[in-house]
Amino acid sequence: MKQNLESLSPFELNLYLESRMVHQETNKEWLNAGRGNPNWTAPIPRAAYFLLGEFATTETMRKEKESIGTMIKAKAGQTERFEEFINEKDSPGAQLLQDIWYNGSHLLGMSKETWLKQMLDYSIGDNYPYPERVLTACEQPIKQYLHHELFDSNTVPFDIFAVEGGTAGIVYTFKSLVYNHLLEQRDKIALMVPTFAPYMEIPELPEYGFDVEYIRAELMEIDGQRSYQFPVSELDRLRNQEIKAVFVVNPSNPTANAIYGDSIEQLKDIVKNDNPDLMILSDDVYGTFLKEFTSLFTAIPYNTACIYSYSKYFGATGWRIGTIALAKENIFDKRLRELPEAKKEALDERYGTLTSSPRDIPFIDRLVADSRSVALNHAAGLSAPQQVMMTLFSLYALLDTEDEYKKEVMEICQTRGKLLYDSLEMSIPYKSLNTAYYCEIDFDWWMEKRYSLAFKSFVEETWTMTDIVTKLAEEERLMLLKAEAFGSSKWTVRVSLANLETKAYKEIGERVSSMMDRVYTDWKNN
Repeated sequence: MKQNLESLSPFELNLYLESRMVHQETNKEWLNAGRGNPNWTAPIPRAAYFLLGEFATTETMRKEKESIGTMIKAKAGQTERFEEFINEKDSPGAQLLQDIWYNGSHLLGMSKETWLKQMLDYSIGDNYPYPERVLTACEQPIKQYLHHELFDSNTVPFDIFAVEGGTAGIVYTFKSLVYNHLLEQRDKIALMVPTFAPYMEIPELPEYGFDVEYIRAELMEIDGQRSYQFPVSELDRLRNQEIKAVFVVNPSNPTANAIYGDSIEQLKDIVKNDNPDLMILSDDVYGTFLKEFTSLFTAIPYNTACIYSYSKYFGATGWRIGTIALAKENIFDKRLRELPEAKKEALDERYGTLTSSPRDIPFIDRLVADSRSVALNHAAGLSAPQQVMMTLFSLYALLDTEDEYKKEVMEICQTRGKLLYDSLEMSIPYKSLNTAYYCEIDFDWWMEKRYSLAFKSFVEETWTMTDIVTKLAEEERLMLLKAEAFGSSKWTVRVSLANLETKAYKEIGERVSSMMDRVYTDWKNN
C-alpha cells in the first residue's frame, strides 16, 4: 500500500486518507487544510442576482396561464416596474441593484435601460449566448473590474472571452495554441514553478508532448523579509528564443507570493531585447488578494494572455466563471500572420465554415471556436446566467468605493497566516507580496531549525513526505497537501489558509509540532 500511496497525486492521496479517517469516532476535530476552496462567500451580489432573476421571471409570466411564460421583451413600463421592485425591497441585495441603477451607469457601457433589458434576458437564459465570446451587457462591467482589480489605467485596450473558470481558460488556451500551430509537439516551453500541480501535468500530455523547462523560484530576502522569488539567473533562461511560451501563476500557488518589481522589469527587458516573440500565459486568480498588484498583462500586454477566475475571491468555485483577456494588438495574432503558407491554408480549411476570410479571425475568436470544435461555434459561450453572476460580482467590487469587501477578505487570510506562522515559530513572508491564501511549510528547513540537523537527516533517510502526511492524518486528524507535485521541494506541504475557521490555524501548527515532537522524543530516547 505504501508504494501505491507514493504514486498518488497529492489530491488523490488526500481523498484516500480522508475517506479512511473522516468517519472515525474521536473527540478531535478533523481538519482538512489541503483544500483550496474558500470558506467565505460574497452574499450581497448573490442576493442581487436572485432578486434580478425574480424580477425577470415576473416579466415573463402571462396572467392567463402562469405555467407557460414568454421570452423577455422590452415591454412598456418595464423600467418603472424595475425601479418600483428594487425600491420597495429593504435588503443588501436590493441596495446593490439600486446602486447600480442610480450610480453605476458609467460602468455599463450602454444606457441603463438597454442594459436592464439585456440582463433580464440573460437571467432567464432563454437564448443562446450571443455574442459567443462575451455578452454585450456583461462585457464592459467585467473589463472595468479587471482594470480596477488587476490592471491599471495605463493598460492597453483588450478583449475578453468569458469561460468556465480559470482551468477552462488554461485548457482552451493550450488547445488553441496547438490547433493554430503557435505551439507544436516537442516545442520548448517554460513553466515558472512552484505552480498549481495540474498545470505541471498538462504540457506533458501525449497530445502536447512539449519540451518543458522549469524556471524555479527560491526563498530569498527582500528588505529583511522572506519571499519566494525568481533569481536573475533563472529568469535569464527565458532569453533563449527556443522557448516559445512561458506559463506562470502570479501570485503563485502554493507559495502565495507575487512576482516583485525587479523581476517584472527583468521580464520586460527579456521580451524587449532577447525574446520578443515569447508568449506569456499568466493565471492571475490570486491577484485580488493583494492591496497593490502588478499583473504581467499590465507590464507586458502585447505578449501576455491573462487568465482570471472569480472562484477564490468571491467564494464561487461552484459557479465556474472566469475570463481570458488579450490585448487587441498581441503577439498571438502576429505569429498567426507569420505562419508558413501551408499552415495558413490548413487553418483556412479549419475555420472556413465561420467566414469567407478565415485569416482575419483573431486568436481570441479562434479560442471561442476551438472551445466547441469549430463546428459548434454558434452554440459556444459561457451560459448567460453565469455571465450575469460575473457581472454582478464585478459591479459589486467596482461600487465598493472603500474596498470594504476586499479589506475583509485580505484580513481573513492575513490573520490566519499569522496564527499558523506564530504557532510554528516561522516568520511571516514579505507582506505586500504575500496573498496569505496558502502557506508552504518546508519541513527540511523547519525540522533543522526546531530540532537539529541530525534529527532532520534521520527523518529524511527513514521517511518520506507521504509518511508524514499520512501520520498527521492518522494521529492528529490533520490533512495537509504534499507540494512536490507543484514543483516545490519534496519536503514541503501546502496549507490552505482559506478553507477552515480562523481559530483552526493555530491548532494546525500545534498539531504539526505535537506529532513531530513525539517523533523527536522517540528518536532521542532510542
